[in-house]
Amino acid sequence: MNQILVTEKIYVTPEIKRKKRMYKIRFFLSVFFIFVLCSYYIYAENDRNKSEEVAHQIMGQLKNNTVVNDVTTKNIINDVIIVALDENESDNMEEPIQAEESQDGENDANTYVTDGGEAYTVDSVLTIPSLGIDYPVLSKTSEELLKISLNKYWGHGPNQVGNYCIVGHNYANGKMFGKLSQMEIGDTAILKDTASEKSVTYEAYNKYVVDPTDVSCTSQLTNGKREITLITCKEYGTKRLIIKCREI
Repeated sequence: MNQILVTEKIYVTPEIKRKKRMYKIRFFLSVFFIFVLCSYYIYAENDRNKSEEVAHQIMGQLKNNTVVNDVTTKNIINDVIIVALDENESDNMEEPIQAEESQDGENDANTYVTDGGEAYTVDSVLTIPSLGIDYPVLSKTSEELLKISLNKYWGHGPNQVGNYCIVGHNYANGKMFGKLSQMEIGDTAILKDTASEKSVTYEAYNKYVVDPTDVSCTSQLTNGKREITLITCKEYGTKRLIIKCREI
């Protein structure tokens, strides 16, 4: 039996041509946006690493006890609490929390100068062994300082009676307070006063999430106890993670 091979002829219509052009445009746009996103991620990561390097320089000076001079600071900028956002949130979406009343007291802080010539005052050093967190706590808070290290923004001096509040960025790579959500009740945190060189150990006794406008965690009513409050962002900046710790 003879087999007759029939080839179908494909007719290229204007509609097919239009679809091919659209597919090409979409492909090149996809490649372009992927390139832009990768470039932004690399730039942002390098910028974070560069900023965090300042914290490492300060820690190195702290270990070598290299102090430029002692200063007296009174923190809280315009009675506004600035809370760090998650890594993927836009900086211009960061909203300050208005505090009801400044509870900050005067305390000695040490000033350290980095390789770049910038001077930073440091109140204390926070260490959380279970999370591998070990950062200086800068005595002032601002968007720029939050990129460098942990910041103190509320309360009296470190290890004094009252509630010493610390804020830090929640980075997905685990830096700063990126691992804070892993802290459990019963975990310990060590706060070292850089002025007196004395350390106090605290134990986490409460962990919860609040709205950005809820500043009750900054209360100084501690019944005569020494406490620290650790704060970072959660759920892309829409919530705040609070961990309360008390001296043991």
